[in-house]
Amino acid sequence: MRLNKLPKEQVVHSPNVSIASVKIKKEAKAVVVEGAGFPFKLPFMDVSNLEVNNKELFEIYAKEQWFGSPAVEGNYLFDQKIIPDFGFKIITAYPNNSVIGENTSIILLNNNEDNLKIESNLSLDDVIGQGKAKAKCKVIMKYLDDPEKFADWAPRNILFYGVSGTGKTMLAKALSNELDVSLYLIKATNLIGDHVGDGAASIHDLFEKAGKNSPSVIFIDEIDAIGLHRKYQSIRGDVSEIVNALLTEMDGISNNEGIVTIAATNNPEQLDYGIRSRFEDEFEFTLPDEKERRSIFNKYIDTLPIPIKPTTKQLAKLTKGFSGRDIKEKVLKSSLHKAISEEADEISMEHVNYALSNYYRENNSPKNMFA
Repeated sequence: MRLNKLPKEQVVHSPNVSIASVKIKKEAKAVVVEGAGFPFKLPFMDVSNLEVNNKELFEIYAKEQWFGSPAVEGNYLFDQKIIPDFGFKIITAYPNNSVIGENTSIILLNNNEDNLKIESNLSLDDVIGQGKAKAKCKVIMKYLDDPEKFADWAPRNILFYGVSGTGKTMLAKALSNELDVSLYLIKATNLIGDHVGDGAASIHDLFEKAGKNSPSVIFIDEIDAIGLHRKYQSIRGDVSEIVNALLTEMDGISNNEGIVTIAATNNPEQLDYGIRSRFEDEFEFTLPDEKERRSIFNKYIDTLPIPIKPTTKQLAKLTKGFSGRDIKEKVLKSSLHKAISEEADEISMEHVNYALSNYYRENNSPKNMFA
């Protein structure tokens, strides 16, 4: 199949859409569609669970019949080949009021599966420490409990920042669980797709889903992956389209009532000012102090498959500067694996010292750095 490039501006007449004639200014970079069904009830046809096994083949198939059709959000495209007259609703067109062309990425949503939606059974009590961040979360909880009451005073965009492993994602999960609201979690690195426009379409789709299920929380982890200061962006490629799509949603051009966007980063100082300025508030996550480290050890030790000999007081003193994740993964898990490999009946101080030595070596830190 050979597709000719479209002129920058043309008038398109297509029977595949709900409008007869649309003036198109540019080619669509990405179009997100979902199955909408048949205009008539056909009980012998059940295609409610459409899934794409091969994205590249689906795009070739879709563009072959929809090439030149207007890409207008809310309009419909119809299949005329495998499932004749089956309708597809355009959820997102980037940019809107464009035309499907040779370079358009076409994405089909699976209506019965939402891979971004996260279920959690965490509570705020599971997040040890971070008292200031949890106190600040009260405004988010109050808002999501009654979005209409806040109106223009809503906490729309919040930045979580701090050392990796200090509980940023955990707190977002706990918030959504305690409030019984939907949580949509995505890593910013996953927004950088194979085709230009994929990431921007994913952003719009993410907010579309959250809006349909509001009140809800959108959690974008590692936002510095796309939101670096402009002086760093040339190093890792151009992500301006993704950033522009995100800023459009964060600015509330669409009706995002009942949605709180939380972004997380370990490096807030590297964020571009245009992005960082969109956050009304910033919640800092700090490394646990000795008392909090002791509580973290107490929480995890209860579930170890074999007992541990050192006391939590001893362990807390040895792990100054460790995050909660470090304590679980680098200390307890490493110590446990070492003990089991030696067929020991318990985790000894020697096993803990082995784990600590590995940690210092991996992080190029002298052993007495945290003393």
